[in-house]
Amino acid sequence: MIIDTHAHYDDEQFDPDRKELLLSMEAQGVEAIINIGSDYRSLERILRLTEEFPFLYGAMGVHPDAVGELTEERFTRLEAYVQHPKVVAVGEIGLDYHWNVEGKETQKHWMIRQLELARRQQLPVVIHSRDAAADTMEIMKRHGQGMKAVIHCYSYGREQAEEYVRMGYQIGIGGVLTFKNARKLKETAAVIPLERILLETDAPYLAPEPFRGKRNNSLYISYVAEALAQIKGISAEAVLRQTRENARQFYGKIPGNQI
Repeated sequence: MIIDTHAHYDDEQFDPDRKELLLSMEAQGVEAIINIGSDYRSLERILRLTEEFPFLYGAMGVHPDAVGELTEERFTRLEAYVQHPKVVAVGEIGLDYHWNVEGKETQKHWMIRQLELARRQQLPVVIHSRDAAADTMEIMKRHGQGMKAVIHCYSYGREQAEEYVRMGYQIGIGGVLTFKNARKLKETAAVIPLERILLETDAPYLAPEPFRGKRNNSLYISYVAEALAQIKGISAEAVLRQTRENARQFYGKIPGNQI
């Protein structure tokens, strides 16, 4: 069985067939899905999905591109959201210097505030980091010590990944691993212990080969598992078995066979 540790089924790309697609997951081996927060408005949609689908869990957090929407009032509401019984993490939070939609200091401020929130609520965190390697590492060393964290859609080099593993964190790997130009990620995946890897889709984004450029979904995790198995020299079944256990240990609230 598969656990997709990072997806966005509240995204409008799923509006035409969301229910039908999600209800098809069991027959094709998907056991559980973590639906991750993006902007503030996504949080209510995610809670509704977690209540409708027993196998779907939520992460509550505001993406760095959207932290300009946060106010103290909304942050108080976010803290209430994370106490919902189907919420298993705070995320995705972090830094994105690629687009610079929000200023760097604003991004840092709300990343730290959301890390502190996760610590208070004893929840793991889902970290987004793009073109912000040094600042992300610095903040995690200062404010994330001793916490459970996954570096989602990992895009940096092996040395930084190994540092995150030494800090006790997980590395999130998805469809990019199947891309021909993903040399750096493949080198990283080769040296990171399988016990420190979470498989994810980021659906509807970043579909693996042979679906690159199309809408992604949790059923495509098997392609990522195949790619990782080739790199590790083991079977795809062994990859799925271990990463499933990794996800259950990381998120904590996911019992087996929920669909």
